[in-house]
This record gives sequence, C-alpha cells and structure tokens, in this order.
Amino acid sequence: MQTLSVDLGDRSYPIHIGADLLSRADLLAPHLAQKRAVIVTNTTVAPLYLDRLTETLQSVGVDVFPVVLPDGEAYKNWETLNLIFDALLTQRAERKTTLVALGGGVIGDMTGFAAASYQRGVPFIQIPTTLLSQVDSSVGGKTGINHPLGKNMIGAFYQPRVVLADTDTLKTLPPRELSAGLAEVIKYGLIWDAEFLAWLEASMDKLRALDPAAIAHAIYRSCEIKAQVVAQDEREGGIRAILNLGHTFGHAIETGMGYGNWLHGEAVGAGMVMAVQTSQRMGWLTEADVTRTRALIRAAGLPDVAPDLGVDAWLDYMGHDKKVEGGKMRFVLLKKLGEAVITADVPTDVLTGVLSAPR
Repeated sequence: MQTLSVDLGDRSYPIHIGADLLSRADLLAPHLAQKRAVIVTNTTVAPLYLDRLTETLQSVGVDVFPVVLPDGEAYKNWETLNLIFDALLTQRAERKTTLVALGGGVIGDMTGFAAASYQRGVPFIQIPTTLLSQVDSSVGGKTGINHPLGKNMIGAFYQPRVVLADTDTLKTLPPRELSAGLAEVIKYGLIWDAEFLAWLEASMDKLRALDPAAIAHAIYRSCEIKAQVVAQDEREGGIRAILNLGHTFGHAIETGMGYGNWLHGEAVGAGMVMAVQTSQRMGWLTEADVTRTRALIRAAGLPDVAPDLGVDAWLDYMGHDKKVEGGKMRFVLLKKLGEAVITADVPTDVLTGVLSAPR
C-alpha cells in the first residue's frame, strides 16, 4: 500500500492506494464519527463489492445501511440525489453518520454533494472503484450533479475524510471504462509532468493490461499531482483550473450528445485533442506535439475525434462552462507538453477554426 496526503490544514486527509483495501477496517474506522454508516453505491457495483465492504465495517461494530442507485451519468441529477436524502431521513441519519461512496465518479460526486447538504454537512468517505475516480474525481472535494444545460453546474466543494483506492476493483472494470480513466491520467502528464507523459507513452500496453506495478504508479503519480494542485487552490480560484484540460470541450460533448452516450473520459480525451489543436493554432505547440498527443489518446483506446456539434451549439454549450468569467470563456491550453496555461485571450478565428475543422 502507498499513502499520500492532501494537505488542507484541519481538513487534510490521506489517500491510500493498494490491493485488497476493501478488507482493511483499520483504514476506515479512524475516520468514522460514530458507529453508523450509509454506503451509497449503484446497481453495477453493489453485487461486486457491497457485501464485502459491509462485512469489513461490521467487523468493527459499525451499523451499515446501503443505498443502491441506478447506474450511469444519465442519473446524476436531482431525482437520484433525492433518493439519498429519502434514505437518510427514513433511517434518521444523524449529523455524525458517515456517508461512504462506493463506486465511480457519479456515485462519488452525488454522495459528496449529499454529505455537504444533509444537515448542512455530514462526514463522508470516498472508495472509488473505477480508474477515473481513483485518479481524479475522488480527490479534491468537487461534488455535484448535472443540469440539462450544463455538466456539474450544481454542487459544492466538500472534502472527504479519507480516500481508499483499492486497485483490485479495477479487475472488474470494462475495457471502455478503463480507457476512460486513462484520459485523466494522460491529462496529468500533459499539464504538469512531461516525464510522466513519456512514461505513459512507453507503458500504455501495460496499463491497459492492468499490470499491477504500472497501474499503481499511474494512480499514485496522478493523485500526487492533483493533491499538489488542490493544496495550492482548493476552490479553483486560480491554478486548479488547469486540471480541466480538455474539459471545456469535453463537457460540451457530453451535454450535446446526451449524458451517458459518451463516457466522461472519452469526451475529455477528444476534448484534450481539441485543446492541443487550439494551443497549436496559438503558436505554442508544434504539429508534432498534436500528432504525439493524438497517438497517445488512441493508444489508450480513446476517441481522438470529437463529434460535429456545429459551431453555434459548441459555443452555446461551452458558454455554460464553470470557467466563464465576466462573460468570457477561459481555456486551459498548453504552452508546451507538460506546462498548462489558463487564458481568456483565444481569438475568435482560432476557436472557430478548431470547432469547424474537418473531423
């Protein structure tokens, strides 16, 4: 097991990464405010891991109640969120009852938002079971739900007490979901660490084959980079926005195509290609950089070509992005591979050129 910390003063918390962590009650018990927990999961994950986690918690005297939600990005909404509140109120959950998110990014985001809102804040724990959630969404305290007009536009910053990334859960992950998680791993290399990017290029076959050492390193380095950025800017007032490379384009794809039709990581993969193309049109990257990025995206099993939404639709969806400030869209681009920049100064002809380019 490897452990690193997200340093946020009195709200700091550990991230534990390793195999067979679902059986480690000793990693969970110190973070329970009382001997009562509500496990929020979904119909896909519950048959795989709910009983095991329940037994682990019960072994240290914790009273456990499960909430099993429908699976999929299409259910990341108010109606599904209310199912969590219904269960908490029915069970008379108290302010010290801990919510445990067992699942991927959708479950983590909704459970965190429920924890931030119920009785104005109850403890919660992240147990991510997908690669995407282990390397990205479970770390940093972003929680929320989608709206028909925009992804993740309603939510709260709310930190977990601990993150438990059990790498064994990736063995049951469909290949498409594994590739979706690799998009976020690639992102860290592009925005922060050119050496890590080169390692990913050399190690992609091992990662897709779930080589234990390669996967452990990818998760650890991804979490390490995210923890460093979040410690500097918890609420995304500045540098944290670089973690959204490709997301302005990617969220537009998800919204425009209908939530769930493109996986988040697939949309981010195509969106990162568009961000790199924009960076090249700005004169910061070379054509070779674009080619190299596209090759890595494809090697991860991800689409490197975005759907043709039409320029007007692209601009409309992107106008709902959380990085819009003073009515101007801000973009995360690359000055070079491994170095991100946030800018609102993208000329109209550059942006429309990328949006209207042949697919």
